[in-house]
Amino acid sequence: FRQQHQGPLLQKASTLFAQLTEGAFSELDVDTDGKRVLLAAKRAGTSELVRVDGMSSGTRDQLYLALRLASLERYVADNGPVPFIVDDILIEFDDARTRAALGCLKAFAAHTQVVLFTHHRHVLEMASAMGDIAIEQL
Repeated sequence: FRQQHQGPLLQKASTLFAQLTEGAFSELDVDTDGKRVLLAAKRAGTSELVRVDGMSSGTRDQLYLALRLASLERYVADNGPVPFIVDDILIEFDDARTRAALGCLKAFAAHTQVVLFTHHRHVLEMASAMGDIAIEQL
């Protein structure tokens, strides 16, 4: 199962993680020394690898979002759409990475319904500026 699914999942998650971190990280890999530790490569062309516990909390949240979206994208392709609902997942993101995440979520919304809850007005304003996004204020 791992051989069949891990590669494509890591490849898609790597692409999303690079987008979410605005290129600060270029790809994901699994350490092959038997410990099966997830590693992220800093910027394309460097050999610096960072373990998850060496990332900031915001970057870990971006990694988590990349892995969730990659997994769900595959699930939706195989099984049909399901809603993706998140609550303040962007709380640790700076403005640039928030815009990048909103772009990823908007792209994912082409395949399934995405519901993002937030109490941060700046996130609402950024999403509104992207256009073509249904926004409800409660």
